[in-house]
Amino acid sequence: MIVLITGPSFVGKTVLAQKMLEKYKYPYLSIDHLKMGLIRSDNTNLTPDDDEKLTEYLWPIVKEIIKTAIENHQNLIVEGGYIPFDWRKNFDNFYLSKIRFICLAMTDKYIEKNFEKIKKHSNDLEKRQDTTCCTIDNIKHNNHIYIEGCKENSEHINLIDTSYEEVISKLLD
Repeated sequence: MIVLITGPSFVGKTVLAQKMLEKYKYPYLSIDHLKMGLIRSDNTNLTPDDDEKLTEYLWPIVKEIIKTAIENHQNLIVEGGYIPFDWRKNFDNFYLSKIRFICLAMTDKYIEKNFEKIKKHSNDLEKRQDTTCCTIDNIKHNNHIYIEGCKENSEHINLIDTSYEEVISKLLD
């Protein structure tokens, strides 16, 4: 089984991936780690701020890693924001039957009510070097992008509206 976890920054993708690793003992690939490895090794001129271009650059690599894992009957959690909304077009039914897609996003109401908590937990598993983008407006904007992208591509989205813990607990069942 392949589990794809995506969503905007600060939504808790890495925390969910870590909890799944602990529960299911599946290894996980952080697309952010792949991104930074390629950037730091000068295998690309892209920077961490080139989100759209990074998706175009990273997804062809990630989708082939997914296919290889499936072909080898291996479980894998793939976590990161660089999964395109139309990701399904890259896989036939054989592969799709072995992929679970999870997109997390927060509602405006949740962000407004829990902004300080979101900020406080922004470094729980990843030590972010720059958190200046962690503003209410920026977080709302990025969550809207994922909500609309999933709707436009008929993808289910796991909306965090009242309790992050409840949504995560349901996804772990």
